[in-house]
Amino acid sequence: MKAIVLAGGYATRLWPVTKHRPKMLLPVGDTTVIDRILGELEADNRISDVFVSTNERFAEDFRDHIAASGFEKASLTVEETAEEDEKFGVVGALAQLVDREGLGDEPLLVIAGDNLMGFDIGEFIDYFEQYGDPTLAAYDVGSREKAKSYGLVELDGERVVDFQEKPDDPNSTLVSIACYAFPADAIRFEEYLEDGNNPDEPGWFIQWLVDDGPVRAFAFDDAWYDIGTPESYLEAVAWELDGENVVAEDATVENTTLGENVHVLSGAEIVDSSLDRTIVFPDTTIRDSDIRGSIIDRDTRVEGLDLSGALIGAHTKLTDGS
Repeated sequence: MKAIVLAGGYATRLWPVTKHRPKMLLPVGDTTVIDRILGELEADNRISDVFVSTNERFAEDFRDHIAASGFEKASLTVEETAEEDEKFGVVGALAQLVDREGLGDEPLLVIAGDNLMGFDIGEFIDYFEQYGDPTLAAYDVGSREKAKSYGLVELDGERVVDFQEKPDDPNSTLVSIACYAFPADAIRFEEYLEDGNNPDEPGWFIQWLVDDGPVRAFAFDDAWYDIGTPESYLEAVAWELDGENVVAEDATVENTTLGENVHVLSGAEIVDSSLDRTIVFPDTTIRDSDIRGSIIDRDTRVEGLDLSGALIGAHTKLTDGS
């Protein structure tokens, strides 16, 4: 079985923090979201190769990261886009990747690289192998408003009987989380596209498969976070830290109160301040400030400010009166 980890998004809702770095490489505790996924795939002997699919803009970031990681199964595959408006769509990119890498002769696992999941990927593969049908992972988001942003899954037992991509009026709260397993005979992305179907969201491909044969859902109750917004990123970090704080050994924290779920990275300096539910990237300086629920990028200086819900880009200087 081969695996594709989708890492081609531009994460515009997290700009400026992700304007020049892929969101999959953002820190979540002592690791990153994509490293959690790659680590599980590396450890599962049913997975022979892992293709990390990204765009031209972030190719070098991932190439360096994979080289430094020590993961032996992971390799980079690059779609020929460098801007948001050049994207092929997820299904379009998958069709190109399958053709480019010569896949399609054995089962395929496809998983979004910004998925932080509480279940083990091995459990999902176990479920897929039990039946051998196309399989998706499904999660109850608990809110119809939230469900509008995802692919809605309707089940009869464990079988998917209907799939609606981002419905305006969802009739349930069970959604697909962009974790799929396909037997070889269901890797039909090119056929799907040749029929004139939507290339953007994989949910439309799932609906197409549902109309043609059995599709199963691996429903889980563990945690799940889609790292797509500042809020969801901070929620994922809070889940990982579980109320604790992480301060790099070479960071400086003096005369400062740390609440919960604060991550201070290498070289940062926090003096005479108060922080809660906040991530401080390397080499940033914060003085005389009260900061809550915020993301402060690298090489930034914040002084004499009260900030809540802030998203501050790298190399920024913010001081009282500036």
